[in-house]
Amino acid sequence: MNSSALSRRAVLAGLAAAAFAGRAAAAAPWPSRSVRIIVPFAPGGGADSSARVLADLFAPGLGQGVIVENKPGAGSVIGVTAAAQARDGHTLLMASNSMLINASLNPQAGYDPVRDFDAIGMVSAQPLVLVVPAGSEAKSLKDLIALAKRKPGMAAGNSGNGSLAHLTSEIFAGQAGVQITPVAYKGESALLPEMISGLVDFGFLNLPSVAPHIQSGRLRALAVSSPQPAAELPGVPTLRSLGYPALEVQGWAALLAPRDTIPADGLAKLETLLGQALASDTVKSRFAAQNVAPFVMSRQATARFLQDETARYAAVIRERGIKVG
Repeated sequence: MNSSALSRRAVLAGLAAAAFAGRAAAAAPWPSRSVRIIVPFAPGGGADSSARVLADLFAPGLGQGVIVENKPGAGSVIGVTAAAQARDGHTLLMASNSMLINASLNPQAGYDPVRDFDAIGMVSAQPLVLVVPAGSEAKSLKDLIALAKRKPGMAAGNSGNGSLAHLTSEIFAGQAGVQITPVAYKGESALLPEMISGLVDFGFLNLPSVAPHIQSGRLRALAVSSPQPAAELPGVPTLRSLGYPALEVQGWAALLAPRDTIPADGLAKLETLLGQALASDTVKSRFAAQNVAPFVMSRQATARFLQDETARYAAVIRERGIKVG
């Protein structure tokens, strides 16, 4: 056999070997190594706690370790961008409302919340609570609106410029036809003392943060933003039931993957494991301790939900002239 024939045979053998290796790699089960969940917030918060309980429950079903990696900063932009750019095929993201809001506030955020991620499912939800100081004249939503019309520019406290609380107060102002003065704080822990003291007139705050102060009588709850009344706040109506469906706003967490990095069977496996976890007593008890509820939604429904939420926040930001910074 001449050298040319040997060369052709070697090339064909090499191509066959490469094709076999490609088929073997394609057929390899997912995951082939440990999986990480990026949490774009500091340790200890609700998203972090949720990710850690899911990691513990996912590991046996995946047959691999699941680690949680915190990447806080820039209102979640740093962690979300890191997740969007991860191409290792074993990275997930614990996303929240802020991911969508930041993308509308800052076109240079570095990611597109819809285009750059595959949905796996929703994880949890918690309502915002419309609260006023205990000494406020407002005993109801109707009272608050009447008071805001008599006193234009009432201070609406929020946990940061562009936060969900900020956007919700802007939706409220537009729906109620009142003028408000948004007052941004560095988180709810900084806002609460001034709300309790009466320096802030009202605000939409997360249920876990305000529940103890409502129960102690230092704050008064006028309404909740969830579809159903909150069991922790008996007798407090929903904003929808009071005629304000546009104020049905919840803080939520969702599990996502960077687009086209996890095979379809892997995404399906994660969706199944997430559904099983959210139905477990472990998750129910852990979430209840945080005053959040499991939020069960299919991959397809989650993708539509995120698209709708993105459009909703973008419209509020545009119509109310909210700027970054």
